[in-house]
This record gives sequence, C-alpha cells and structure tokens, in this order.
Amino acid sequence: MADFTPVLRMIVTSDIHIQKDDYQIERYRKGMKFAYEYAKSQPYNIIDAFFAVGDFANSGSEWEMLTFRDLMDECLSPETERTLMLASHEFKTDGQQGAYDRLHTIYNMEPDTHKIFKGFHCISVSTEDGCRFREGKQNWLREELKKAAADDPKKPIFVFQHPHITDTVAGSINWGEDDLTAIMMDYPQIIDFSGHSHAPVNDPRSIHQRHFTCLGTGSFSYFELDEFDKIYGTVPPDCDEQAQFLIVEVNAEGAVLVKAMDVLTGNFFPCDRLIETPWEPTSFVYTDDRYKTTVKPYFADAAKVEYEKTEDGLCIRFTQAKIDEDMVDDYIIRLRNKKDGTVEKQAAVWSHYYLYTMPETCSVTFKDVQAGEYVAEIFAQGFWKNRSEKPLTAEITVD
Repeated sequence: MADFTPVLRMIVTSDIHIQKDDYQIERYRKGMKFAYEYAKSQPYNIIDAFFAVGDFANSGSEWEMLTFRDLMDECLSPETERTLMLASHEFKTDGQQGAYDRLHTIYNMEPDTHKIFKGFHCISVSTEDGCRFREGKQNWLREELKKAAADDPKKPIFVFQHPHITDTVAGSINWGEDDLTAIMMDYPQIIDFSGHSHAPVNDPRSIHQRHFTCLGTGSFSYFELDEFDKIYGTVPPDCDEQAQFLIVEVNAEGAVLVKAMDVLTGNFFPCDRLIETPWEPTSFVYTDDRYKTTVKPYFADAAKVEYEKTEDGLCIRFTQAKIDEDMVDDYIIRLRNKKDGTVEKQAAVWSHYYLYTMPETCSVTFKDVQAGEYVAEIFAQGFWKNRSEKPLTAEITVD
C-alpha cells in the first residue's frame, strides 16, 4: 500500500526447525535476505525487530541453539533487536528447564519479555508443559497487558506466543490452546502472533478478528492444514515446498500492515492485511462474517477432465476452477456409476493454493476402480464453505 508510511517494522517468524539439514538453514538465510532487500527499497528502510515465535530449533540441542544464534548474527543487522520464544520442540533434548537455561546462556535472553519499540508494546511469552500457559504465566501476561494499555489504550499491543489461540486462525483447532483467551478478551487492541500449526500465511483464514486480532505466522519447514477430510490427511504431498513469514509495519497513527512473504520465490503473496484501528472491535473486517459470502467458485468453459489408468489406480486430472475473490481452497471429486448414478468413489483434495504459483490443474487417484462406465463429478470450494453451483463433469471408461 503505497500511502502507508511505517515508523516501525518487524519480522515475525515461527517453526523454523533448525537442524542438521541444510534446507532450513538456507531458507532462513534466503528469507532474511529478501526481508532486508525489501526494507532497503522503502523510504523507511529499517527492520527494528525480529521475533521467532517458538520452534526455531527442532529439538533444542546445543548445536541447534548455537547454530541459530550464529545464523541471526550473520543474517540480521545490528539495529534489529531479536526476541525468541521457547515451545515444545526446544524442550525435546533437555526438557523445559534445560531449554530455558540455554536461552539464557547462549542468547542472554529471558523466556518472557515486554519490550517497547518506537512507543509500541511487544509482549512475548514462552510455553511450559509442552505448549501450555499455567497460572504463573497467565498472571504475568495479565499484569503486562495492564501496563501496556495504561500507556495508551488507542495503540496496538503486540503479543507473541507459540500455539494459536483456539478457534481463531487457520490451524487453531488442531494446534490451539485457550489458556490465555479470557485474559486477552479485555484488550481488543491486541494483535496476536502464533505458530505451531504450520498453516499457510496466505490462507485468508490466517488472520482472524473476533474479540481481538490474531495472525498465524507460517513455517520454514513444511505445511500442515486444519482440514481433516483430505485423502492424504492434514499434510499435503507437496508439504515441503514452502517457507513463509510475516513482515509487520506500524504507522504513527497505530494502523498495522501485515505482509506475507514466500521465501522460495522471493515474492510477497498478494494478500496484504491492513488493520486500521485495532483498538476498536466494531471496525474489524477479518471476522466470521466472511463465511456469509455469496461469491462462489466456477469452472471456465474451457475447463476439462482427463484420466488415465496407472499402477496406483485411476488418475483423474482436471483444470482448476476460478473465483472472483480469494482463491479456491479445495475440491470434492465423486466417481458415479453411469448406469444408476450411485457414488463408487469420493475424495477431497486441496487446490495447492498455499503455493505462490498455483498449478493449472489438480488431480486425484482412486484405487481399486472396477471396469465399467463412470461419470466424474468435481465441485470446487472456497474458504468460506462456498461451493460451485455446477460441477465439472466427464464420462470415464475403465477397461
């Protein structure tokens, strides 16, 4: 947004999963390079802060912790202040206390922090007992939020923790916790960042506003999606083709612009999120009302279905549907008996929307399809339970 002039810029990441495998390390280097190239191209050319919202290490071993420290020294400018949170993966090697000790000795950091950047409060909380927040953490956050709100109730308060707040952003059903919800509800000005799920940052459901604003922060490692009906489970077969993070900018009036970066291509996804008055809940636009849309996917006249018999079964490939807003989320594919119309096979697959460049076609393979005459029936679905009115269909003969 050309007319947005920031006074504060932050990198927000999670689930980097540094380990003895070059691809996470190289993806981190590449992502930070893109972030600074972007910042240097802007009138305000500084990155003030870097946040890693948990699971920056895959197991919390000393090698991983030292390697990530050296990576930050290599990739982040001295003026960029670093804040790390601990979560379940950092606890794997020597438990929670061992991870807390390493955070102190290797990084000289505390697990819970309250920092102020350019007048804006940033509160980060590490987990305990895996990914929970017990009474001590809850009380600490409650007091820090009071201090931040007392400073200026019409400024956003940025909160960072590893697990999502349950029933907010994509991924929060399977990978959320509700320990902090009641505490945060008094503060609509909270803009909360969380990871844990590895859900894509370009999913429009990765931002959510109800009582306050929540954003998912993606992953550098692999995708997992919060839908449970797909033929391959919650992890798609192309799950490794991703590395994503957020750049968060704040202007002098307290409006917040969130940009989602695709590391593998070096592009921003075309889904900038602007939160103009985060302290006023009646101004929220990223709400559950988005499920009330009348916009539906549709198949173009030139869309077609192709099929072939392979060693794995009957492969059906089809042209992706179109939609006038957002993207297509997934497809339901039914294989009907041509004679009596009964359903022989049924499956759901994602559209690969989480890739910066979506493929032009999608496919599904049905196993154990008997010889006969069939009709393939394909419905496209958006993110808001909005299904195409007419399916794409094709007759199929299996010998």
